[in-house]
Amino acid sequence: MSTTDAITQVTVKTPDRMQELGRRLAGLLRPGDLVLLSGELGAGKTTLTRGLGEGLGVRGAVTSPTFVIARVHPSLHVGPPLVHVDAYRLGGGLDEMEDLDLDVSLPESVVVVEWGEGKVEELSEDRLHVVIARTVGAEVAASDAEDDVREVTVTGVGERWAGCDLSLLQEV
Repeated sequence: MSTTDAITQVTVKTPDRMQELGRRLAGLLRPGDLVLLSGELGAGKTTLTRGLGEGLGVRGAVTSPTFVIARVHPSLHVGPPLVHVDAYRLGGGLDEMEDLDLDVSLPESVVVVEWGEGKVEELSEDRLHVVIARTVGAEVAASDAEDDVREVTVTGVGERWAGCDLSLLQEV
């Protein structure tokens, strides 16, 4: 991490709160932003992205793009479209993702890449990295979902995020 990086941590206790975090995060995003989402299966990456889509005011239901690799959600107003990518099944780096034309979409869109760590950082020196982790020892049945707490670390990398107050996200 460099001196230009901004960082904050947020405790998220429910899927509704994860979606709210996404809506709140959307208020910080603008065209050209790259967001990398990391976390185990079921951590809440798509739930967070659903909130981003709501906050950005995009068209279409935001669902996991696992089988289509990428989905574009156009804006319903004057905001940027959301490009939602799932790099889980892609083994290589940026070369394997060239067919997606993310470098072409990035300037006018908000690009969110699930499982993108180590694969798409070359797209932009400035990016937001969101790591979602379940609390230690949280092996919780679906009926106990309110106890399935997530710790979300949001790190802004590069000049774009220098001076950005990410602590505003903690109010979820």
